Amino acid sequence: MSLPIATGRIQSTLRGFLDSEASGGLVLMAAAAMALAVANSPLAGAYFHALHLYVGPLSLQHWINDALMAVFFLLVGLEIKREMLDGQLSTWSRRILPGAAAAGGMLAPAAIYLAFNAGTPASLRGWAIPTATDIAFALGVLSLFGNRVPASLKIFLAALAIIDDLGAVLVIALFYTSGLNLPALAGAAAVLALLFFINRAGVKTLTLYLALGVALWVLMFTSGIHATLAGVLLALTIPIKLSPGAPEASDAESPLHRLEHFLHRPVAFVIVPIFGFANAGVSLLGTSISSLADSHTLGVAAGLFAGKLLGVLSVVGLLVKLRFAQLPATANWTQMTGVALLCGIGFTMSLFIGLLAFDDPAVQDRVKIGILLGSAISGVAGSAVLMAGRRKISRP
Repeated sequence: MSLPIATGRIQSTLRGFLDSEASGGLVLMAAAAMALAVANSPLAGAYFHALHLYVGPLSLQHWINDALMAVFFLLVGLEIKREMLDGQLSTWSRRILPGAAAAGGMLAPAAIYLAFNAGTPASLRGWAIPTATDIAFALGVLSLFGNRVPASLKIFLAALAIIDDLGAVLVIALFYTSGLNLPALAGAAAVLALLFFINRAGVKTLTLYLALGVALWVLMFTSGIHATLAGVLLALTIPIKLSPGAPEASDAESPLHRLEHFLHRPVAFVIVPIFGFANAGVSLLGTSISSLADSHTLGVAAGLFAGKLLGVLSVVGLLVKLRFAQLPATANWTQMTGVALLCGIGFTMSLFIGLLAFDDPAVQDRVKIGILLGSAISGVAGSAVLMAGRRKISRP
């Protein structure tokens, strides 16, 4: 497999991601809007029927959610590894503010969702749905402001979202796995051990890693652990350095960097929009005010909007007040509030967790409505606050 090689000075994946995040986010928004339109049009029957057509052993929707999204998780894993070892999260001083804010931004939404659903034990399984921030949507909205928002805030939001993704991966692994097939799980562990072995042995051939990654996906799919996590595990084994004594610039040719640059555009502009189109479609026919008051819908929407705002902003405020951290350079509290609101855009990962949490299509639809409402309100409110913050600092 021939992959393009990044040349020159190493660019942080974070920096490169920001360059096209606005356009990627817009494509995702368009895909979600199209799904809603189709699901509420005369084409709705064909849309839902197509998703349930079987292609080989799986339905089309399962191929998208289990196989295509494994590639998305592979890119997420590569970004996490890159930033933790050689980027914006490579030191504890850089991790503390976005890391603590990400933790607060997961705990508060979960608590709000649980409060709304305390009386219905079967609904509690969805507690993790509003805990995730959609990096494409959130950074897409923030990037639309260009240089009117400090670059330090974009870096903060991207770092927070990456840590948030790591938290979501751990949540899926720990809380949304059932019915384990132990022989398949043992096989997956053996393949993973082989991947780490060839990494330690200095093997740099990407084709070998990817071939073993396919085997890992098949075994994890069979084991009962969600197969998309194979993408993250594979990413952790991809070499990030060429050799111990190589110049820093030459590491831009490492397998991790090459694979990351190769995957970024297909994931941002093909895989995630396809996932959005396949899963955002929900029929609004018959939706009433009373149905919008469903505990699933309200818990998710309030968790994303109020929970993310309270969780992120309160933790940042506490750390700054105690002088454990400082606000991102040249940013003010109004802008930080706007960013905290944007963290409530939880589209992709929230939809994904919602599908894992509930099997009932009716409950899934109510969850989707809550995700769409919470994300839309968070995006609009965050944009408005950021505009106010921009006007405030632009006055003489």
